[in-house]
Amino acid sequence: EVQLVESGGGMVQPGGSLRLSCAASGFPFNSYDMTWVRQAPGKGPEWVSAIKGGGGSTWYADSVKGRFTISRDNAKNTLYLQMNSLKPEDTALYYCARVNGRLYDYWGQGTQVTVSS
Repeated sequence: EVQLVESGGGMVQPGGSLRLSCAASGFPFNSYDMTWVRQAPGKGPEWVSAIKGGGGSTWYADSVKGRFTISRDNAKNTLYLQMNSLKPEDTALYYCARVNGRLYDYWGQGTQVTVSS
């Protein structure tokens, strides 16, 4: 059974940092690209970042480029999102998802990030 479990969310002041983790199981983790998607209250989902299965290539939304870093540890079957210089507009529920072709076929339950003073 494929499982994705996010952790690391919380409340932080503007300018602060958080590192999200996504523990994966039930599939060959290093064979799949992975992605982070967020959803702010009252808004639709927003793609944040993605990483190739081998970790060699990464992509970012313009809204987070230069502030967020996606990475993965294939030995630990874990995906990460290091978030620095956080802004109130980064407040959202953050999901990790498995990329399967053109689909995000499995999602975690999400972890809440709140940026507020």
